[in-house]
Amino acid sequence: MKTRVQAARRPSSLAFWLLSVPLGLGALWLASRPAHAADANAPALFQQHCAACHGADRLGGMGPALLPENLERLRKAEALKTIREGRAATQMPAFKDQLSEADIAALADYAYAPVNPKPTWTEKDIRASRIQHVDEKTLSPKPVFKADPMNLFVVVEGGDHHVSILDGDKLEPIHRFQSRYALHGGPKFSPDGRFVYFASRDGWLTKFDLWNLKVVAEVRAGINTRNAAVSGDGKYVMAANYLPQDLVLFDADLNLIKVMEAKSADGKESSRVSAVYDAAPRKSFVAAMKDMPEVWEISYDPEAHPIYDGLVHDYQYKEGVSVPGFLNPRRTRLTDPLDDFFFDQSYSEVMGTSREGKGQVVNLDARRKVSELQLSGMPHLGSGITWNWQGRTVMASTNLKEGKVTVIDMKDWKPVKDIVTRGAGFFLRSHENSRYAFVDSMMSPAKDTLQVIDKDKLEIVKELKPVPGKTLAHIEFTKDGRYALASLWEMDGALIIYDARTLEEVKRLPMKKPVGKYNVWNKITRSEGTSH
Repeated sequence: MKTRVQAARRPSSLAFWLLSVPLGLGALWLASRPAHAADANAPALFQQHCAACHGADRLGGMGPALLPENLERLRKAEALKTIREGRAATQMPAFKDQLSEADIAALADYAYAPVNPKPTWTEKDIRASRIQHVDEKTLSPKPVFKADPMNLFVVVEGGDHHVSILDGDKLEPIHRFQSRYALHGGPKFSPDGRFVYFASRDGWLTKFDLWNLKVVAEVRAGINTRNAAVSGDGKYVMAANYLPQDLVLFDADLNLIKVMEAKSADGKESSRVSAVYDAAPRKSFVAAMKDMPEVWEISYDPEAHPIYDGLVHDYQYKEGVSVPGFLNPRRTRLTDPLDDFFFDQSYSEVMGTSREGKGQVVNLDARRKVSELQLSGMPHLGSGITWNWQGRTVMASTNLKEGKVTVIDMKDWKPVKDIVTRGAGFFLRSHENSRYAFVDSMMSPAKDTLQVIDKDKLEIVKELKPVPGKTLAHIEFTKDGRYALASLWEMDGALIIYDARTLEEVKRLPMKKPVGKYNVWNKITRSEGTSH
Protein backbone atom coordinates (compact mmCIF):
# COMPACT_ATOMS: atom_id res chain seq x y z
CA MET A 1 0.00 0.00 0.00
CA LYS A 2 2.75 2.41 0.94
CA THR A 3 4.62 1.85 -2.30
CA ARG A 4 1.51 2.29 -4.45
CA VAL A 5 0.53 5.51 -2.71
CA GLN A 6 3.97 7.07 -2.90
CA ALA A 7 4.16 6.25 -6.59
CA ALA A 8 1.12 8.46 -7.07
CA ARG A 9 3.26 11.54 -6.45
CA ARG A 10 3.67 11.90 -10.22
CA PRO A 11 0.41 12.91 -11.89
CA SER A 12 -0.37 11.05 -15.07
CA SER A 13 -2.82 9.16 -17.22
CA LEU A 14 -6.24 9.71 -18.74
CA ALA A 15 -7.58 13.24 -18.91
CA PHE A 16 -10.77 12.31 -17.10
CA TRP A 17 -11.48 15.66 -15.54
CA LEU A 18 -12.23 18.31 -18.14
CA LEU A 19 -13.96 21.38 -16.79
CA SER A 20 -15.51 22.12 -20.14
CA VAL A 21 -17.25 18.74 -20.41
CA PRO A 22 -21.00 18.57 -19.78
CA LEU A 23 -21.95 16.34 -16.88
CA GLY A 24 -23.32 12.87 -17.47
CA LEU A 25 -22.14 12.28 -21.05
CA GLY A 26 -20.03 9.32 -20.01
CA ALA A 27 -22.98 7.57 -18.39
CA LEU A 28 -25.17 8.25 -21.41
CA TRP A 29 -22.52 6.80 -23.69
CA LEU A 30 -22.21 3.66 -21.59
CA ALA A 31 -25.98 3.15 -21.64
CA SER A 32 -26.33 3.65 -25.38
CA ARG A 33 -23.18 2.07 -26.88
CA PRO A 34 -23.58 -1.44 -28.36
CA ALA A 35 -21.48 -4.16 -26.78
CA HIS A 36 -18.20 -5.15 -28.45
CA ALA A 37 -17.04 -8.68 -28.91
CA ALA A 38 -13.95 -7.83 -26.90
CA ASP A 39 -15.93 -6.61 -23.86
CA ALA A 40 -15.56 -9.95 -22.07
CA ASN A 41 -11.79 -9.51 -22.28
CA ALA A 42 -11.87 -6.01 -20.79
CA PRO A 43 -10.87 -7.02 -17.21
CA ALA A 44 -7.85 -8.90 -18.52
CA LEU A 45 -6.94 -6.02 -20.83
CA PHE A 46 -7.19 -3.63 -17.92
CA GLN A 47 -4.91 -5.72 -15.71
CA GLN A 48 -2.37 -6.02 -18.52
CA HIS A 49 -2.28 -2.41 -19.70
CA CYS A 50 -3.82 -0.16 -17.04
CA ALA A 51 -3.57 -1.63 -13.53
CA ALA A 52 0.04 -0.60 -12.96
CA CYS A 53 -0.97 3.07 -13.01
CA HIS A 54 -4.67 3.04 -12.12
CA GLY A 55 -4.59 0.21 -9.57
CA ALA A 56 -5.80 -3.37 -9.90
CA ASP A 57 -9.01 -2.32 -8.13
CA ARG A 58 -9.45 0.79 -10.36
CA LEU A 59 -9.08 2.99 -7.26
CA GLY A 60 -6.07 4.86 -8.63
CA GLY A 61 -2.33 4.90 -8.19
CA MET A 62 0.00 6.96 -10.39
CA GLY A 63 -3.13 7.76 -12.37
CA PRO A 64 -6.63 8.62 -11.13
CA ALA A 65 -9.35 6.20 -10.11
CA LEU A 66 -11.32 4.85 -13.08
CA LEU A 67 -14.87 4.61 -11.78
CA PRO A 68 -18.24 5.90 -13.04
CA GLU A 69 -18.38 8.35 -10.14
CA ASN A 70 -15.11 9.90 -11.29
CA LEU A 71 -15.76 9.93 -15.03
CA GLU A 72 -18.96 11.95 -15.28
CA ARG A 73 -17.17 14.82 -17.07
CA LEU A 74 -15.66 12.70 -19.85
CA ARG A 75 -16.46 13.06 -23.55
CA LYS A 76 -16.53 9.81 -25.51
CA ALA A 77 -14.29 11.17 -28.23
CA GLU A 78 -11.72 12.44 -25.72
CA ALA A 79 -11.62 9.13 -23.83
CA LEU A 80 -11.03 7.09 -26.96
CA LYS A 81 -8.44 9.57 -28.20
CA THR A 82 -6.55 9.48 -24.90
CA ILE A 83 -6.40 5.68 -24.82
CA ARG A 84 -5.47 5.58 -28.48
CA GLU A 85 -2.91 8.40 -28.59
CA GLY A 86 -1.84 8.88 -24.98
CA ARG A 87 -1.56 12.25 -23.28
CA ALA A 88 1.26 14.72 -23.62
CA ALA A 89 3.24 15.75 -20.54
CA THR A 90 2.04 12.71 -18.55
CA GLN A 91 2.97 9.04 -18.12
CA MET A 92 -0.07 7.98 -20.17
CA PRO A 93 1.22 6.05 -23.23
CA ALA A 94 -0.47 5.56 -26.61
CA PHE A 95 -2.12 2.17 -27.18
CA LYS A 96 -3.05 2.50 -30.85
CA ASP A 97 -0.22 0.17 -31.91
CA GLN A 98 -0.99 -2.43 -29.23
CA LEU A 99 -4.79 -2.60 -29.12
CA SER A 100 -7.54 -2.87 -31.70
CA GLU A 101 -10.33 -0.29 -31.86
CA ALA A 102 -12.66 -2.88 -30.32
CA ASP A 103 -10.28 -3.40 -27.39
CA ILE A 104 -9.90 0.35 -26.88
CA ALA A 105 -13.68 0.77 -26.81
CA ALA A 106 -13.99 -2.19 -24.43
CA LEU A 107 -11.50 -0.63 -22.02
CA ALA A 108 -13.42 2.64 -22.05
CA ASP A 109 -16.66 0.76 -21.30
CA TYR A 110 -14.96 -1.10 -18.47
CA ALA A 111 -13.85 2.15 -16.86
CA TYR A 112 -17.49 3.24 -16.74
CA ALA A 113 -18.87 -0.06 -15.46
CA PRO A 114 -20.00 0.15 -11.79
CA VAL A 115 -17.92 -1.76 -9.28
CA ASN A 116 -19.99 -4.12 -7.19
CA PRO A 117 -19.78 -3.99 -4.27
CA LYS A 118 -19.05 -0.26 -4.34
CA PRO A 119 -15.38 0.44 -3.53
CA THR A 120 -14.55 1.69 -0.06
CA TRP A 121 -11.86 3.91 1.39
CA THR A 122 -11.59 3.23 5.10
CA GLU A 123 -9.95 5.01 8.00
CA LYS A 124 -7.16 2.45 7.76
CA ASP A 125 -6.67 3.31 4.07
CA ILE A 126 -6.59 7.02 4.86
CA ARG A 127 -3.99 6.65 7.59
CA ALA A 128 -1.85 4.33 5.45
CA SER A 129 -1.85 6.80 2.56
CA ARG A 130 -0.35 9.72 4.49
CA ILE A 131 3.07 10.91 3.31
CA GLN A 132 5.30 13.26 5.33
CA HIS A 133 7.58 14.89 2.76
CA VAL A 134 9.52 17.18 5.09
CA ASP A 135 9.68 17.78 8.83
CA GLU A 136 8.00 21.14 9.37
CA LYS A 137 10.30 21.85 12.33
CA THR A 138 13.28 22.03 9.95
CA LEU A 139 11.70 24.78 7.83
CA SER A 140 12.32 28.50 8.11
CA PRO A 141 9.76 30.45 10.20
CA LYS A 142 10.10 33.33 7.71
CA PRO A 143 9.67 33.52 3.92
CA VAL A 144 12.76 32.44 1.97
CA PHE A 145 12.10 35.08 -0.71
CA LYS A 146 11.78 38.87 -0.78
CA ALA A 147 8.26 39.13 -2.22
CA ASP A 148 5.33 40.24 -0.05
CA PRO A 149 3.91 36.92 1.29
CA MET A 150 0.47 38.49 1.53
CA ASN A 151 0.46 39.42 -2.17
CA LEU A 152 1.36 36.03 -3.57
CA PHE A 153 -0.82 34.27 -6.12
CA VAL A 154 -1.26 30.51 -6.26
CA VAL A 155 -1.88 29.58 -9.91
CA VAL A 156 -3.29 26.14 -10.69
CA GLU A 157 -2.11 25.04 -14.14
CA GLY A 158 -4.38 22.21 -15.20
CA GLY A 159 -2.69 21.66 -18.54
CA ASP A 160 0.33 19.82 -17.17
CA HIS A 161 -0.63 19.45 -13.50
CA HIS A 162 1.60 22.09 -11.96
CA VAL A 163 1.19 25.01 -9.57
CA SER A 164 2.99 28.32 -10.01
CA ILE A 165 3.60 30.82 -7.22
CA LEU A 166 3.44 34.40 -8.47
CA ASP A 167 4.84 37.60 -6.94
CA GLY A 168 1.83 39.94 -7.00
CA ASP A 169 3.96 43.10 -6.86
CA LYS A 170 6.39 42.28 -9.67
CA LEU A 171 3.79 40.11 -11.46
CA GLU A 172 6.41 37.43 -12.08
CA PRO A 173 6.56 33.72 -11.13
CA ILE A 174 8.95 32.83 -8.30
CA HIS A 175 8.35 29.06 -8.09
CA ARG A 176 6.66 26.17 -9.91
CA PHE A 177 6.06 22.60 -8.77
CA GLN A 178 4.28 19.45 -9.90
CA SER A 179 0.87 18.88 -8.36
CA ARG A 180 -1.50 16.00 -7.95
CA TYR A 181 -3.70 15.09 -10.89
CA ALA A 182 -6.84 17.19 -11.50
CA LEU A 183 -6.67 19.66 -8.62
CA HIS A 184 -9.92 21.23 -7.57
CA GLY A 185 -9.77 24.86 -8.61
CA GLY A 186 -10.07 26.37 -5.13
CA PRO A 187 -7.11 25.83 -2.80
CA LYS A 188 -7.59 26.95 0.81
CA PHE A 189 -5.19 28.93 3.02
CA SER A 190 -4.22 28.86 6.68
CA PRO A 191 -5.27 32.04 8.55
CA ASP A 192 -1.71 33.45 8.52
CA GLY A 193 -1.32 32.79 4.79
CA ARG A 194 1.70 30.54 5.24
CA PHE A 195 0.16 27.23 4.18
CA VAL A 196 -2.08 26.38 1.28
CA TYR A 197 -4.07 23.15 1.01
CA PHE A 198 -4.98 21.58 -2.32
CA ALA A 199 -7.62 18.92 -2.98
CA SER A 200 -7.53 16.75 -6.09
CA ARG A 201 -10.55 15.11 -7.67
CA ASP A 202 -9.13 11.67 -6.91
CA GLY A 203 -9.00 12.38 -3.20
CA TRP A 204 -5.53 13.68 -2.39
CA LEU A 205 -4.99 16.57 0.02
CA THR A 206 -1.66 18.37 -0.20
CA LYS A 207 -0.22 20.79 2.37
CA PHE A 208 2.22 23.27 0.82
CA ASP A 209 4.39 25.76 2.70
CA LEU A 210 4.27 29.03 0.74
CA TRP A 211 7.04 30.59 2.83
CA ASN A 212 9.48 27.74 2.17
CA LEU A 213 8.08 26.69 -1.23
CA LYS A 214 7.86 23.02 -0.23
CA VAL A 215 5.25 20.28 -0.11
CA VAL A 216 4.99 19.33 3.57
CA ALA A 217 2.53 16.45 3.74
CA GLU A 218 -0.15 14.61 1.75
CA VAL A 219 -3.00 12.23 2.46
CA ARG A 220 -5.70 10.57 0.40
CA ALA A 221 -9.06 11.50 1.95
CA GLY A 222 -11.24 9.56 -0.48
CA ILE A 223 -11.66 8.23 -4.00
CA ASN A 224 -13.66 11.11 -5.48
CA THR A 225 -13.31 14.37 -3.56
CA ARG A 226 -15.28 17.56 -4.23
CA ASN A 227 -13.36 20.14 -2.22
CA ALA A 228 -11.71 20.94 1.09
CA ALA A 229 -11.96 23.66 3.73
CA VAL A 230 -9.59 25.01 6.39
CA SER A 231 -10.93 26.15 9.76
CA GLY A 232 -10.73 29.81 10.70
CA ASP A 233 -8.37 28.99 13.58
CA GLY A 234 -6.10 26.95 11.28
CA LYS A 235 -6.41 23.79 13.39
CA TYR A 236 -8.53 21.63 11.09
CA VAL A 237 -8.94 20.60 7.47
CA MET A 238 -12.11 18.96 6.18
CA ALA A 239 -12.67 17.14 2.88
CA ALA A 240 -16.03 16.60 1.18
CA ASN A 241 -16.37 13.36 -0.77
CA TYR A 242 -18.59 11.95 -3.47
CA LEU A 243 -17.00 8.53 -2.94
CA PRO A 244 -17.13 7.35 -0.26
CA GLN A 245 -20.10 9.49 0.70
CA ASP A 246 -18.61 11.22 3.72
CA LEU A 247 -16.83 14.16 5.32
CA VAL A 248 -13.28 13.54 6.54
CA LEU A 249 -11.73 15.67 9.28
CA PHE A 250 -7.96 16.14 9.71
CA ASP A 251 -5.74 18.24 11.88
CA ALA A 252 -3.60 20.93 10.25
CA ASP A 253 -0.84 18.38 9.59
CA LEU A 254 -3.27 16.09 7.73
CA ASN A 255 -3.49 13.49 10.46
CA LEU A 256 -6.93 11.84 10.47
CA ILE A 257 -9.28 12.82 13.30
CA LYS A 258 -12.60 11.31 12.23
CA VAL A 259 -14.83 10.27 9.33
CA MET A 260 -18.49 11.31 9.22
CA GLU A 261 -20.73 9.27 6.94
CA ALA A 262 -23.18 11.44 4.99
CA LYS A 263 -26.33 9.73 6.24
CA SER A 264 -29.63 10.94 7.61
CA ALA A 265 -30.19 10.74 11.37
CA ASP A 266 -32.20 7.51 10.96
CA GLY A 267 -29.58 6.04 8.62
CA LYS A 268 -32.10 5.44 5.84
CA GLU A 269 -30.71 8.03 3.41
CA SER A 270 -27.17 8.68 2.22
CA SER A 271 -25.69 11.34 0.00
CA ARG A 272 -22.72 12.57 -1.89
CA VAL A 273 -21.33 15.73 -0.27
CA SER A 274 -21.63 18.68 -2.66
CA ALA A 275 -19.21 20.99 -0.87
CA VAL A 276 -17.82 22.05 2.49
CA TYR A 277 -16.85 25.60 3.46
CA ASP A 278 -15.47 27.30 6.53
CA ALA A 279 -17.78 29.72 8.36
CA ALA A 280 -15.04 31.37 10.41
CA PRO A 281 -17.23 33.83 12.38
CA ARG A 282 -19.29 30.83 13.55
CA LYS A 283 -16.24 28.63 14.25
CA SER A 284 -17.71 25.90 12.11
CA PHE A 285 -17.71 24.06 8.79
CA VAL A 286 -20.89 24.05 6.71
CA ALA A 287 -21.56 21.21 4.26
CA ALA A 288 -24.26 20.70 1.64
CA MET A 289 -25.61 17.30 0.62
CA LYS A 290 -26.22 16.63 -3.06
CA ASP A 291 -28.78 13.84 -2.71
CA MET A 292 -30.33 14.58 0.68
CA PRO A 293 -32.26 17.74 1.74
CA GLU A 294 -29.98 18.61 4.63
CA VAL A 295 -27.31 21.18 5.45
CA TRP A 296 -24.78 20.19 8.09
CA GLU A 297 -22.89 22.53 10.41
CA ILE A 298 -19.89 21.02 12.19
CA SER A 299 -18.58 23.26 14.97
CA TYR A 300 -14.89 23.30 15.85
CA ASP A 301 -15.60 25.38 18.95
CA PRO A 302 -14.89 23.21 22.05
CA GLU A 303 -17.63 25.16 23.85
CA ALA A 304 -20.31 24.40 21.24
CA HIS A 305 -23.76 23.58 22.62
CA PRO A 306 -24.92 19.95 22.61
CA ILE A 307 -26.82 18.72 19.56
CA TYR A 308 -30.35 17.35 19.91
CA ASP A 309 -31.64 15.60 16.80
CA GLY A 310 -34.86 14.34 18.39
CA LEU A 311 -37.64 15.90 20.45
CA VAL A 312 -36.60 17.79 23.59
CA HIS A 313 -38.95 18.48 26.50
CA ASP A 314 -36.78 21.03 28.28
CA TYR A 315 -33.41 22.30 27.04
CA GLN A 316 -32.66 23.95 30.40
CA TYR A 317 -32.61 20.61 32.14
CA LYS A 318 -31.17 18.82 29.10
CA GLU A 319 -34.13 16.48 28.88
CA GLY A 320 -33.40 14.64 25.67
CA VAL A 321 -30.77 12.56 23.90
CA SER A 322 -27.84 14.70 22.75
CA VAL A 323 -24.37 14.41 21.28
CA PRO A 324 -21.51 16.86 21.89
CA GLY A 325 -21.67 19.96 19.71
CA PHE A 326 -17.91 19.87 19.15
CA LEU A 327 -16.95 18.19 15.85
CA ASN A 328 -20.36 16.63 15.25
CA PRO A 329 -22.94 17.55 12.60
CA ARG A 330 -25.88 19.79 13.47
CA ARG A 331 -28.54 19.16 10.80
CA THR A 332 -30.83 21.63 9.10
CA ARG A 333 -33.55 19.72 7.30
CA LEU A 334 -34.94 21.19 4.07
CA THR A 335 -37.46 20.30 1.37
CA ASP A 336 -34.88 20.43 -1.45
CA PRO A 337 -31.14 19.61 -1.52
CA LEU A 338 -28.55 22.37 -1.91
CA ASP A 339 -25.80 21.83 -4.45
CA ASP A 340 -24.20 25.27 -4.39
CA PHE A 341 -24.33 28.03 -1.79
CA PHE A 342 -23.14 31.45 -0.67
CA PHE A 343 -22.85 32.96 2.84
CA ASP A 344 -24.05 36.41 3.85
CA GLN A 345 -21.57 38.67 5.67
CA SER A 346 -22.53 37.35 9.11
CA TYR A 347 -22.32 33.74 7.94
CA SER A 348 -25.63 33.08 9.70
CA GLU A 349 -27.57 32.76 6.47
CA VAL A 350 -26.86 30.67 3.41
CA MET A 351 -28.13 31.33 -0.11
CA GLY A 352 -28.37 28.04 -1.95
CA THR A 353 -29.58 26.42 -5.14
CA SER A 354 -30.04 22.88 -6.35
CA ARG A 355 -28.99 21.65 -9.78
CA GLU A 356 -32.64 21.99 -10.75
CA GLY A 357 -32.36 25.72 -10.08
CA LYS A 358 -34.50 25.85 -6.94
CA GLY A 359 -33.21 28.64 -4.75
CA GLN A 360 -33.63 29.15 -1.01
CA VAL A 361 -32.19 31.06 1.92
CA VAL A 362 -31.40 29.03 5.04
CA ASN A 363 -30.85 30.49 8.50
CA LEU A 364 -28.27 28.38 10.31
CA ASP A 365 -29.36 29.59 13.75
CA ALA A 366 -33.07 28.91 13.22
CA ARG A 367 -32.10 25.81 11.22
CA ARG A 368 -34.76 26.31 8.58
CA LYS A 369 -35.50 27.94 5.24
CA VAL A 370 -36.45 31.59 5.72
CA SER A 371 -36.95 32.69 2.12
CA GLU A 372 -37.03 31.53 -1.47
CA LEU A 373 -34.79 32.85 -4.22
CA GLN A 374 -36.64 33.63 -7.44
CA LEU A 375 -33.87 32.70 -9.83
CA SER A 376 -34.14 31.09 -13.25
CA GLY A 377 -31.64 28.93 -15.12
CA MET A 378 -28.79 27.55 -13.00
CA PRO A 379 -27.25 30.28 -10.81
CA HIS A 380 -23.65 29.66 -9.75
CA LEU A 381 -23.91 31.12 -6.26
CA GLY A 382 -20.61 29.61 -5.16
CA SER A 383 -18.87 32.10 -7.44
CA GLY A 384 -20.88 35.06 -6.18
CA ILE A 385 -19.55 38.37 -4.88
CA THR A 386 -20.99 41.30 -2.89
CA TRP A 387 -20.67 45.08 -2.84
CA ASN A 388 -22.44 48.17 -1.52
CA TRP A 389 -24.94 49.63 -3.97
CA GLN A 390 -27.03 52.69 -3.13
CA GLY A 391 -26.57 52.13 0.59
CA ARG A 392 -27.45 48.43 0.61
CA THR A 393 -25.49 45.22 0.22
CA VAL A 394 -26.14 43.32 -2.98
CA MET A 395 -24.90 39.94 -4.12
CA ALA A 396 -24.29 39.05 -7.77
CA SER A 397 -24.17 35.59 -9.34
CA THR A 398 -23.34 34.16 -12.74
CA ASN A 399 -25.61 31.62 -14.42
CA LEU A 400 -24.51 28.30 -15.94
CA LYS A 401 -27.46 28.10 -18.32
CA GLU A 402 -28.39 31.69 -19.15
CA GLY A 403 -26.40 34.70 -20.32
CA LYS A 404 -26.90 36.96 -17.35
CA VAL A 405 -25.59 38.14 -14.00
CA THR A 406 -28.32 38.40 -11.38
CA VAL A 407 -27.95 41.10 -8.72
CA ILE A 408 -29.83 40.31 -5.47
CA ASP A 409 -30.70 42.57 -2.52
CA MET A 410 -29.42 40.72 0.56
CA LYS A 411 -31.99 42.30 2.84
CA ASP A 412 -35.17 41.06 1.17
CA TRP A 413 -33.51 38.45 -1.10
CA LYS A 414 -35.22 39.82 -4.21
CA PRO A 415 -33.49 40.33 -7.57
CA VAL A 416 -32.54 43.94 -8.24
CA LYS A 417 -31.52 43.47 -11.87
CA ASP A 418 -30.49 40.91 -14.46
CA ILE A 419 -27.44 42.17 -16.34
CA VAL A 420 -27.52 40.54 -19.77
CA THR A 421 -24.18 39.04 -20.86
CA ARG A 422 -22.83 37.43 -24.04
CA GLY A 423 -23.58 33.96 -22.73
CA ALA A 424 -23.65 31.61 -19.75
CA GLY A 425 -20.68 32.23 -17.46
CA PHE A 426 -18.89 30.63 -14.54
CA PHE A 427 -16.79 33.22 -12.71
CA LEU A 428 -17.52 36.71 -11.37
CA ARG A 429 -14.82 38.69 -9.57
CA SER A 430 -14.14 42.18 -8.20
CA HIS A 431 -12.29 43.98 -5.38
CA GLU A 432 -13.21 46.50 -2.69
CA ASN A 433 -10.96 49.09 -4.38
CA SER A 434 -12.36 48.58 -7.87
CA ARG A 435 -15.50 50.06 -9.43
CA TYR A 436 -15.61 47.12 -11.82
CA ALA A 437 -16.62 43.48 -11.71
CA PHE A 438 -15.42 41.06 -14.40
CA VAL A 439 -17.57 38.20 -15.70
CA ASP A 440 -16.83 35.54 -18.30
CA SER A 441 -19.10 33.71 -20.73
CA MET A 442 -17.01 30.56 -20.81
CA MET A 443 -20.02 28.21 -20.91
CA SER A 444 -21.14 29.66 -24.25
CA PRO A 445 -19.86 30.39 -27.79
CA ALA A 446 -18.71 33.77 -26.43
CA LYS A 447 -16.10 31.99 -24.29
CA ASP A 448 -13.38 34.36 -25.54
CA THR A 449 -14.98 37.51 -24.10
CA LEU A 450 -14.72 39.03 -20.63
CA GLN A 451 -17.34 41.63 -19.82
CA VAL A 452 -16.69 44.47 -17.41
CA ILE A 453 -19.59 45.56 -15.19
CA ASP A 454 -19.78 49.01 -13.59
CA LYS A 455 -20.89 48.20 -10.04
CA ASP A 456 -22.65 51.55 -9.61
CA LYS A 457 -24.50 51.57 -12.91
CA LEU A 458 -25.16 47.80 -12.91
CA GLU A 459 -24.35 47.60 -16.59
CA ILE A 460 -21.62 46.33 -18.88
CA VAL A 461 -19.27 49.15 -19.87
CA LYS A 462 -16.55 47.29 -21.76
CA GLU A 463 -15.69 43.94 -23.36
CA LEU A 464 -12.23 42.35 -23.42
CA LYS A 465 -11.40 39.91 -26.21
CA PRO A 466 -7.62 39.57 -26.43
CA VAL A 467 -7.46 36.20 -28.26
CA PRO A 468 -10.51 35.50 -30.47
CA GLY A 469 -11.81 31.95 -30.21
CA LYS A 470 -9.83 31.09 -27.05
CA THR A 471 -11.40 30.74 -23.60
CA LEU A 472 -10.86 33.73 -21.30
CA ALA A 473 -12.06 33.32 -17.71
CA HIS A 474 -11.44 33.61 -13.96
CA ILE A 475 -10.27 37.05 -12.85
CA GLU A 476 -8.40 37.60 -9.60
CA PHE A 477 -7.12 40.94 -8.27
CA THR A 478 -3.86 41.87 -6.62
CA LYS A 479 -3.91 42.63 -2.89
CA ASP A 480 -4.53 46.36 -3.46
CA GLY A 481 -6.94 45.89 -6.36
CA ARG A 482 -4.59 47.68 -8.78
CA TYR A 483 -4.33 44.83 -11.31
CA ALA A 484 -6.74 42.15 -12.49
CA LEU A 485 -5.37 38.81 -13.74
CA ALA A 486 -7.38 36.79 -16.26
CA SER A 487 -6.80 33.21 -17.43
CA LEU A 488 -6.34 32.38 -21.08
CA TRP A 489 -7.74 28.92 -20.42
CA GLU A 490 -5.76 26.95 -23.03
CA MET A 491 -2.88 24.45 -23.04
CA ASP A 492 -0.59 27.12 -24.46
CA GLY A 493 -2.35 29.74 -22.38
CA ALA A 494 -1.33 32.67 -20.25
CA LEU A 495 -2.21 35.00 -17.45
CA ILE A 496 -3.32 38.23 -19.09
CA ILE A 497 -2.85 41.11 -16.67
CA TYR A 498 -5.03 44.23 -16.89
CA ASP A 499 -4.80 47.60 -15.25
CA ALA A 500 -7.97 47.50 -13.13
CA ARG A 501 -8.55 51.26 -13.61
CA THR A 502 -7.85 51.82 -17.28
CA LEU A 503 -8.80 48.24 -18.33
CA GLU A 504 -5.74 48.16 -20.60
CA GLU A 505 -3.58 45.06 -20.93
CA VAL A 506 -0.28 45.32 -19.03
CA LYS A 507 1.52 42.03 -19.74
CA ARG A 508 1.17 38.29 -20.32
CA LEU A 509 2.73 35.39 -18.48
CA PRO A 510 2.75 32.04 -20.38
CA MET A 511 0.95 29.26 -18.48
CA LYS A 512 -0.36 25.75 -19.19
CA LYS A 513 -4.14 26.07 -18.96
CA PRO A 514 -4.28 28.26 -15.82
CA VAL A 515 -7.66 27.15 -14.49
CA GLY A 516 -7.50 29.41 -11.46
CA LYS A 517 -5.40 31.89 -9.53
CA TYR A 518 -5.81 32.87 -5.90
CA ASN A 519 -4.40 35.87 -4.02
CA VAL A 520 -3.35 35.11 -0.44
CA TRP A 521 -4.54 38.42 1.05
CA ASN A 522 -7.89 38.44 -0.71
CA LYS A 523 -8.61 34.91 0.43
CA ILE A 524 -7.57 35.08 4.08
CA THR A 525 -9.34 38.44 4.59
CA ARG A 526 -12.49 37.10 2.87
CA SER A 527 -12.56 39.90 0.32
CA GLU A 528 -16.05 40.76 -0.87
CA GLY A 529 -14.81 40.54 -4.45
CA THR A 530 -13.83 36.87 -4.49
CA SER A 531 -15.33 33.52 -3.55
CA HIS A 532 -14.55 31.95 -0.20
